[in-house]
Amino acid sequence: MQQQENEQKALKDIEAGRFRDCYLVYNRKSTDDNDSQKNSIKYQRTENLRFAHREALRIAALTIEGFAREGIVSERHSGFKEDFELTFGASNVVQYRVERPKFHRLVQLLSEGYFKGVVILCWDRASRNKGDDTILRKLMKAGVDVRFALAKYDKTSSGALHMDIDGMFAEHHSRVTSEKVTMATHSLRERGVCTFRAPVGYLNLGNMYKKPIDPERAPVVQKLFELAATGDWSLADLARWATDQGFTMPPQRRPRTNEEILAEEDDDMRLTIQPISRKPTFTTIQKILTNPFYTGKFVGNDGLLVRSVSHEALISDELFNQVQLQLRSKRKSVRYVRPLELPLRKLVACAGCGRVYSPYLKKGIVYYGPRCDRACTNTLKSVNFEYIAQKVGSLLERLAFTKDEFAEIDAGAVTDVALLGTKRLGELDDNALRKKKMREDLLYLEENGLTLLRTGAYTPEGLVEARRKLELQLELLKQDEDVSDQAMRETVDDVIKLSELLKDVAATYYLANPVEKERIIRIVFSELTLSQETLGYKCRNGFQALEGRFHPSGDPNGWPFELLRHREVIRRSIHELELVVASAANHNNDSTCSAA
Repeated sequence: MQQQENEQKALKDIEAGRFRDCYLVYNRKSTDDNDSQKNSIKYQRTENLRFAHREALRIAALTIEGFAREGIVSERHSGFKEDFELTFGASNVVQYRVERPKFHRLVQLLSEGYFKGVVILCWDRASRNKGDDTILRKLMKAGVDVRFALAKYDKTSSGALHMDIDGMFAEHHSRVTSEKVTMATHSLRERGVCTFRAPVGYLNLGNMYKKPIDPERAPVVQKLFELAATGDWSLADLARWATDQGFTMPPQRRPRTNEEILAEEDDDMRLTIQPISRKPTFTTIQKILTNPFYTGKFVGNDGLLVRSVSHEALISDELFNQVQLQLRSKRKSVRYVRPLELPLRKLVACAGCGRVYSPYLKKGIVYYGPRCDRACTNTLKSVNFEYIAQKVGSLLERLAFTKDEFAEIDAGAVTDVALLGTKRLGELDDNALRKKKMREDLLYLEENGLTLLRTGAYTPEGLVEARRKLELQLELLKQDEDVSDQAMRETVDDVIKLSELLKDVAATYYLANPVEKERIIRIVFSELTLSQETLGYKCRNGFQALEGRFHPSGDPNGWPFELLRHREVIRRSIHELELVVASAANHNNDSTCSAA
């Protein structure tokens, strides 16, 4: 809070014009030439302040966290890299992005006239590319006083030439350095020298010609390949096994946060971020098992494997190739080191890309997270069990009939069945017409079978198949006619009973433990989908009859009639819910006896 107040006060002072006669100091530590003493932030700060004192330049007493401290702006960034993407706007405006965040803010404040000028050590500390050169020159032409501690440019044609030469050599120096590094790296790799960090299992001692084997981690890496080659271990199993062996990744510093990147830059600032040894993960194991580095090779300049002169092989080519075959086969693991019995596994999916939310434990709480497709628009990447359980509770209450719906069903029971009977009679008439047509077709095939075979209209097998299909259709129509009005009435009663049971289950659902909740969820739902704050669902078995009333087909009496098609699964669902209700009643009785 105090920091925000200080920053707000500083910004108000800037806008009020308090620093219009003051200068800022800009220091940049180059990533192109790390060994140069001139590249040191400490050296630049000292020389720039000495120059300002000698020239009697007043440095702004400005401190803004993430930008400047006592008027000194320092950042660690390459001055050679630039963004080549251009944006064209109205009135002939052409824009491009400045890569250095502090430099961008600096030139913006200077262009708005809030400061008189800036002190920089020399031209290559300000810029090493033509885009940033252009910004500096435009500021100077606009009257901003840009001073250089190690150079002085007269306001003459000779001074302008001097500036052009310094800018050209600054950019040329970076180009030459980049070319030298690229050529040296290319040459070394051509000779089989490892110019990059060796993976886990080897030691990185700062010598690219020597990557010795790590005596602690290498045996575990070898065993990982041997276990993976059997085909009985999944990547997750191997990660858990390696963790049990005490295996960790080599210590590494985490990436700097935005606040740390924009903080005051010192040469030893990175040392404040302590390296951490992390546990292996699913992805870690996959990278290890697919890295040919462990066979004594690495990918060369032309994309082909090169025999290394910097390290020895940990495994044979045969073992490595066997592991790749097992990974490509996508086999499911037949061995689990520690089976994780977590609820709702493979039941919850992302509504955006369809990928499953996998359960995992964190601090004793079950969470769910998907590995969504890159194009997926769903931003809900992590939820816990209670979040899903609460959403499901609302769905259970919604699926059961409301009091108003019960009243409508009770009041119109006779009418509904009568309407069903009327609809049934209409269907029977249609069935009679279809049966008559099918019998005529069968008679035609029997009387004209020989003619149809001679003319090639049917093959013998085709003729037999046509008769079989017609006879099967006739049998299905006959079975459909056997459905009675009594069956319709019983089915409606079954759906009402299913709804009543579901309401009882919904009432006890919130008091159930996670295991009981999962059982209820799996009985009712076949799939749950998450997207933002919405939980979608698909019902199982007879519960589709309750869900169906939310999907009108255009026929007001169509939903009850469709129930006949789900008669058996409705009864099966009733039986499953009765078991749940009975189990809950027994649990309550046991709790009452214990309390007594």
